[in-house]
Amino acid sequence: MPNVNVYHFQSHHHALNPENPLVRTFGLTHIVLTVADPDRSLRFYERVFGVREYWRDENQIQAKTPDAHDVIAFNRGKRNIGRTGGIEHFGFRLVDSADIDEAVRLVLDAGGELIERGDFTEGEPFAFVKDPDGYVIEIWYE
Repeated sequence: MPNVNVYHFQSHHHALNPENPLVRTFGLTHIVLTVADPDRSLRFYERVFGVREYWRDENQIQAKTPDAHDVIAFNRGKRNIGRTGGIEHFGFRLVDSADIDEAVRLVLDAGGELIERGDFTEGEPFAFVKDPDGYVIEIWYE
């Protein structure tokens, strides 16, 4: 049997040390998207995912997801809009699998596009959609 190291997070007040070599975080908590129109992007993500604006300037709007500390920033740009480099997509995990139909409807009503829809296994639906700038979003339940 291979030697497996198990790491435990004791508290977010402890410093990184050799016995606990992980960088303690709250997880992946924000993404910055280059968009043509930050207001249009904000409207899309408000209608579909319930994000709320909390900061803006002339070139960027930052929004938080409901009941979480996640941030999506919409940066006004002219180049690379909808281009993801090596990132294929990002995702929003549903609280209830029954919400997949409503999620797809909201995407379409807000100006998005359905790319693919199915089930990973029974009771675990997914949908890949595009926002108005062409970013691919996975909406899924597991």
